[in-house]
Amino acid sequence: MKETKAALRLYIESVINDNSLQNYFESVLDSFFLLKLSKNEFLVEEGKVCPYFCFVQSGILQHAINIGGEERTTYLALKNSVTTALNSFKNKLPSRKYVRALCDTYIWALDFDTFHQLLETNEGFYRFYFNLIENQIFRIDDYRIDLLTLSPEERYKKLLINEPTLLREVPLHYLASFLGISSRNMSRIRRNIK
Repeated sequence: MKETKAALRLYIESVINDNSLQNYFESVLDSFFLLKLSKNEFLVEEGKVCPYFCFVQSGILQHAINIGGEERTTYLALKNSVTTALNSFKNKLPSRKYVRALCDTYIWALDFDTFHQLLETNEGFYRFYFNLIENQIFRIDDYRIDLLTLSPEERYKKLLINEPTLLREVPLHYLASFLGISSRNMSRIRRNIK
């Protein structure tokens, strides 16, 4: 894989959305380092501290928990997205979930000390992080409302419209878990909705 930060740069610029902060971008970009996670390798295991804040260059990271021996997917981080087990990473706490690669995955990562140094000294990174967290809160709120107000079929249709990449790249049982639908019902829904 070619080591280029072009996608990371575009992502940071789009989240910051303020040209007056461009002079901060280079030092932010220079702080990230490339890390490869092989298929099924963990970014963090449940009960351990998450070591990195990362941008997914390629691949998929699954956030999941085990409930009574059953795996439940809570989030899927795809190419060109930022992810971490945030509470674990920021507060150095044991993670309540695990994050693992569903396929060979390349990430641009920041360790704890570099992340905090950037937050304290780099106005561009501070704005990036603030905007990123705000956007994620909006998405989480929408997701939780959808779980309570939409039928499984409606949630699947919404996913078809808003996240078609997930349907092409993520195995069915992970999507079912993410949408709060049993695998059996997910198969039925997919057959009925084309």
